[in-house]
Amino acid sequence: MLETRDAQAEAVIERLHEEYPDSTISLNYTNRLELLVAVVLSAQCTDERVNEVTESLFETYQSAADYADADEEQLAEDIYGITFHNNKAGYLKAAGQIMVSEYDGEVPDTMDGLTELPGVGRKTANVVLQHGHDIVEGIVVDTHVQRLTRRLGITEEKRPEAIEQDLLPIVPESEWQQFTHLMIDHGRAVCDARNPDCGECVLADICPSEKGDGDIDLASGESWE
Repeated sequence: MLETRDAQAEAVIERLHEEYPDSTISLNYTNRLELLVAVVLSAQCTDERVNEVTESLFETYQSAADYADADEEQLAEDIYGITFHNNKAGYLKAAGQIMVSEYDGEVPDTMDGLTELPGVGRKTANVVLQHGHDIVEGIVVDTHVQRLTRRLGITEEKRPEAIEQDLLPIVPESEWQQFTHLMIDHGRAVCDARNPDCGECVLADICPSEKGDGDIDLASGESWE
């Protein structure tokens, strides 16, 4: 690991940009509402599954009013296959009602407005702000970002909210959006949760959790098996 967290973050970002030059969001959407719905559905569910489900969902539900007026049981059936589909159907219907009554059917463009919507936390709101409104005011901390930043020694925080606040001063603001995509791509391709492929990792020589040098996975705090 490099001497400071700032230097570590800078080196990680530089190397991952070279490794994943086309890194971007993997959810399919064509407008802000579709983005919001896709991100809500993606909680604890793979992007691949979400994209499969939304292909037909977005043909049926094209406005906030469509979700607001939906039969909740039918909506749950329409997103069947998504983790917690019953709960998320309720979130989408209620969010649609709020957008219709308070935002003229539009997706809110503030952190406060978005996080007032059911099923929308800070992580989801950051994604919608960044990719729907071109507003970057934070770093999206999903499970990949949470795991890799701890494993790489960039942070020792555990909760996503605390990790985000810890990262903001050391990740250049110009990289806040892309940082998440780089972490996700690397987490999926090489640095997975259970069996990271350290032998193929471009960060191995600066990673304090690298299996050859480190006995502990800093992401979990447990010894490598």
